[in-house]
Amino acid sequence: MTTIISGTEFSANLRKEIKHKVALLKKQHDIIPGLAVVLVGEDPASQIYVRNKGIQTKEAGMNSYEHKLPDDTSEEALLKLIDQLNSDSSVHGILVQLPLPKHIDEHAVINSIAVEKDVDGFHLSNIGLLAIGSNQGVVPCTPLGSMMMLKDHLGDLSGKKAIVVGRSNIVGKPMAALLLKESCTVTIAHSRTKNLADECRQADIIVAAVGQPEMIKGDWIKAGATIIDVGINRIEKADGGTKLVGDVEFSSASKVAGAITPVPGGVGPMTIACLLHNALQQACRINNVDIPE
Repeated sequence: MTTIISGTEFSANLRKEIKHKVALLKKQHDIIPGLAVVLVGEDPASQIYVRNKGIQTKEAGMNSYEHKLPDDTSEEALLKLIDQLNSDSSVHGILVQLPLPKHIDEHAVINSIAVEKDVDGFHLSNIGLLAIGSNQGVVPCTPLGSMMMLKDHLGDLSGKKAIVVGRSNIVGKPMAALLLKESCTVTIAHSRTKNLADECRQADIIVAAVGQPEMIKGDWIKAGATIIDVGINRIEKADGGTKLVGDVEFSSASKVAGAITPVPGGVGPMTIACLLHNALQQACRINNVDIPE
C-alpha cells in the first residue's frame, strides 16, 4: 500500500516545534527572531504568498517586518533598503520576494543580502557552502523541506539511488547536493535527458522538479520507490475549470510507488515552515547561541 506523505501535517508539526523553540529563545536569551520580507510590485500570487508568510511568522512568535514597494521602484532604492535591513539588529532574516520587475537585477539583489540573513539560501556564498557539504550555510527552503520528509519516511538514505528531475538553482541543484551529502548515488536529469523514463526506473528516490504537468508516469517508477513531487502546475479540467497537479501523474504513480507526496498538500506547505526554521536558525547563529531544545 502506498504511503501518502502529507506536507500539510508535517509542516504543522514543524511550525509547532519552531514556535516552542522561539518561546524558549525569548525566555532564555531575550531574543525574538525577526524576519523582513520585501515585495516589489503588485503580482497577485506574490502578494498572497507574502501575506501568508507574515501570518505564519507572527503565529510562530517571531517579529514580521513587511516592506511593500511600488513596481517602479529603482534597483538603487531596493539595494538601499536591503543595506538598511542588513544593519538592523532586530532583523535576522531577509527575503526579497521573486520574481522582481524586469528592470531590477535579481542576482545583484540576492547577493546584496548579508549572507547570515539570507534565509532563502540563494546567496552565492550559501550555495557554495551547500555544494561542499558544509553545515554552516543556509539551505533553500523547498529542498530542505523535501529532505526533511524524505529522512522522516526513509530514515538513513545512504547508498540509495536518487534522481532529481530538474536542474534549477532554487530546487534541482541544491536538492542534488543535499542527497549527495546523505551519501545517495545521485543523477541530475531534466526535460532533455535521453531515455529519461529508463533513468527514473532505476531510482529508489525520485524528486520531480521539472515544471511540466504530470510528466512522470507510473510506468517510469520502480516499484516501492519514494516520490517527492515539487511541481505545482495549474491545468484546465474537462468542465472548463482548473486544478493543481504536480510533475508526477499521481493517479498512476500512486499505484506503484512506496510513498508519494500529493499536490497540493505535499512539498508546498513545507516551504514557509522551512523559512521559519531558517529564520530561527540564523537568529541563533547571529547571536552565537544554540537553538533551544
